[in-house]
Amino acid sequence: MKKSDNKRLLAVDILRGITIAGMLLVNNPGSWSHLYAPLAHAEWTGLTPTDLVFPFFMFVMGVAMYFSLRKFDFRPSGALVWKICRRTLILFLIGWAVQWFGMWLRGLYNPESHFFARMFGDLRILGVFQRLALVYFFGSMIAILCRTRWIPWIIGAILVVYAIILGTGHGYDFTLDNIVSRIDLAVLGEEHMYHEHAFGEALALDPEGILSTLPCIAHVLIGFMMGKMLVDIRDNNIRVGKAALWGSIMVLVGWLAQYGIPCSKKVWTSSYVLITCGMASCILAMLIYFIDIKGHKRWCRFFQSFGVNPLFCYLVGTLLSIVFGAVRFGKQADDTPITIHSMLYDFWQSVTTTPEAASCFYAITFVLITWCFGYILYKKKIYIKI
Repeated sequence: MKKSDNKRLLAVDILRGITIAGMLLVNNPGSWSHLYAPLAHAEWTGLTPTDLVFPFFMFVMGVAMYFSLRKFDFRPSGALVWKICRRTLILFLIGWAVQWFGMWLRGLYNPESHFFARMFGDLRILGVFQRLALVYFFGSMIAILCRTRWIPWIIGAILVVYAIILGTGHGYDFTLDNIVSRIDLAVLGEEHMYHEHAFGEALALDPEGILSTLPCIAHVLIGFMMGKMLVDIRDNNIRVGKAALWGSIMVLVGWLAQYGIPCSKKVWTSSYVLITCGMASCILAMLIYFIDIKGHKRWCRFFQSFGVNPLFCYLVGTLLSIVFGAVRFGKQADDTPITIHSMLYDFWQSVTTTPEAASCFYAITFVLITWCFGYILYKKKIYIKI
């Protein structure tokens, strides 16, 4: 049997790298109108492979949170609280800065766009980085202010309360009566929200909104408890068994809960939390077995480049996506702008047989371009913490 002691599990970095690569892949197709079904989100309820990437990252974020807070012995010192608050603020500012960069760059090619007038008037207040900031803050504060043995009860209470709120507030319906939409409209305002599309309609419902952040806190706390288990159990074989067991239990409970609580990423339902956390646990168990026990590591170096600098790689990919779509090099015959995005997509359209294939190959190309930045940092052993 192989012992890990306190050595860092490579499988955790690999799972994190896989999720970052997945997020970049599904967020950057050649055309949103031509997607293979697995690379598209479920329209409202249900689950596709694309619906797994963000929750998997949040799960691993919870695992890493345990490792990080363990260095401070989970004590709410001034230094630790300041560290948590500072990182929360940085993530929020990055989320807003990315939007401002996109507004400014697109405004360069639109003389009617007034950047300084739009930078707050059209700003989406919440988003991916902002959600990560919120769940990191509340998850970390719960971890250092509450006894660890209380956390499973807190997770259960959050998921039950949230399910009740959605059930009594039309939260499972794609309508204006949906309580998730109503709260976001009242607090954020329609101009500061993402508008979700389903069934051929648009609704002011932000998938990273206020109320749906509540179950995400439970989500990251489940990852936190998995991190505790990985540290408490020194034997990798037992780690694999425990992670697979608890993962299977969560998937089963979440699957059964679907009969009363539909699985939906759009409003991050409680069944969605259980199913995705369970699947992430099972995949982590599999990775520990193949990577940390059997030593099959050569195949995973690609994902390790993403996994050691996850948020930085995601940020680079997000900025590249804006540049690829905004910077213009003239116009085509049909008067549409020529961009890096259009040139790459046109190339893949010329060598593939279907628009779906071209869209997919564009996304893969984009991931590989972003990976180059992560690989340079990985080879130079530069780790950028965000």
